[in-house]
Amino acid sequence: MALYKIWNAAMPTTAAIAKVTTGTAVKTMLQVATPSTNQARVHSWGFTLDDPPGADAVVELMQADVAATVTAHSASGVQPIVTGAPAAVFTLGTGATGFTATVEGSITAVRTFDAVLLSSVSGESPLTYGYQFLPAERPVIPVSSFLRVRATTPTTAADMLCWVAIEQL
Repeated sequence: MALYKIWNAAMPTTAAIAKVTTGTAVKTMLQVATPSTNQARVHSWGFTLDDPPGADAVVELMQADVAATVTAHSASGVQPIVTGAPAAVFTLGTGATGFTATVEGSITAVRTFDAVLLSSVSGESPLTYGYQFLPAERPVIPVSSFLRVRATTPTTAADMLCWVAIEQL
């Protein structure tokens, strides 16, 4: 199957990719929705921040049973890794694949795949992080589910770029 990279921003064209503020509470920075017909497998993910958060923070890669309300991605925002790959089948929309949540939703079931603690002290924690899952540990996201990159920066917002490399099954 095909592998795609999805960022928490619209696909850049003539300008650089846009960074997104984390806010000062829990916020879904990127969400990928699997359709009712296909699962997905996460290969890798990562993020970068422009400044350390004002207080210790956490960034999570997780699966949720409820969608956040997000800025909808367009089909061009789901970028194939290999030229000529088929069109992605991830569900697009404000309650589906997108970025920069305005409403988190009431999650009742979660699977956490990775979490990174960030220190508020400059130089103590990574401001850039990337993780590639080993083949045997690559999370599979079931049909009609939501993969999220979620940031909690409790006192001071930071600007973030994040991404996932995900395979549609």
